[in-house]
Amino acid sequence: MVKLNMGSIDFNLEQNVEKILNGEGMEVTGIDSAPEQIKPVTLRKTVCYIVSAVILNSKKEVLMVQEAKQECYGRWYLPAGRMEEGESIEEAMKREVREEAGLECQPISLIQVQEQGPQWVRFAFLAEVTGGTLKTEAQADAESLQACWWDRKSPLPLRGRDILSLIETGLRYQEKPWFAPVLPLDLPCPVVCQRLVLAFAAGIYVWLLVSKGPQGSNAVSGRSVSTEEERSRRRRSSEMMDMVDAHLPVALSTKTHTVTWAAHRLVQECMPSCYYDLDVNTHGLLGVQHGGCVPGKTDGLCFNTLVSLTLERRAGASGAPPTELGGKPADPPPVETNQYHWHKVDSPVLRDNILRRIRQGSTLPVLSLY
Repeated sequence: MVKLNMGSIDFNLEQNVEKILNGEGMEVTGIDSAPEQIKPVTLRKTVCYIVSAVILNSKKEVLMVQEAKQECYGRWYLPAGRMEEGESIEEAMKREVREEAGLECQPISLIQVQEQGPQWVRFAFLAEVTGGTLKTEAQADAESLQACWWDRKSPLPLRGRDILSLIETGLRYQEKPWFAPVLPLDLPCPVVCQRLVLAFAAGIYVWLLVSKGPQGSNAVSGRSVSTEEERSRRRRSSEMMDMVDAHLPVALSTKTHTVTWAAHRLVQECMPSCYYDLDVNTHGLLGVQHGGCVPGKTDGLCFNTLVSLTLERRAGASGAPPTELGGKPADPPPVETNQYHWHKVDSPVLRDNILRRIRQGSTLPVLSLY
């Protein structure tokens, strides 16, 4: 594990997996998998976070603002904008709604995260009005020209049609939520990364991929290692392993895909021989961690992500599905590195929680725009 000098944590694996599944967070103390050098990100320099809000009134009308920017002057859009230094994600959303629409609001839940690599991440909220007055043409400024409630049927020149799917998602969530409300957790992180709840399920049995700790430090550094140095490293790692708790792996996000590729990369790292026989399915987010209180040092994000791994081998002559080859539950694919191993979940409550989340798709949706 590559240490980030953010303290240490000692925890019971299954208890903390349950916390992550239930929307709680956990401090990032290190990175287990990194394809490149680990460097803190800086808002507006190496990362850009955007917030937007879907706000509905009692008539199911949606709050819209008329743009004042020259490139889209007079067009209409959801209240949206870039986060500023030192802000939390929630604070940025509230500020944009106040500046552009004149209204105070509070978030109900994140309803979607969109990404184009760590450099561009948009957080879409469903929110509700708590005060203020709707901005009029007489109050036009550099933020917006005015605001209105749109019935979604009357003609309205839009800045972009991408918001239509967000509005529909907000309406669906308000009518029948399919995941528990997810709000950003105030936990600082210097990089953009993912904590992976990576599960292999066979029947009622569930295994989780866990990391044992420090052995991955050379594997992710990108430098060559001599044979003698490798032997020495293995001896040191073996001695240290007993002092390091098993934990959910944390993977650095890549420049091209913030959320959708890290699990594939990790599986390819630790199961290279059977990687192409596996289906790696990123279901969505269980939580979002961010704490931008120290600009340039805590501008990162940690996405707690649910991933399932299934075998894509063909069924045998008996027609048994891939997860029950030969009539018996299939074992998880072999891990080919000492840094990781499969942990068979003992708690029936935790097993049921993981299986329900996977089968019902009850996670915060994430959309890659690549």
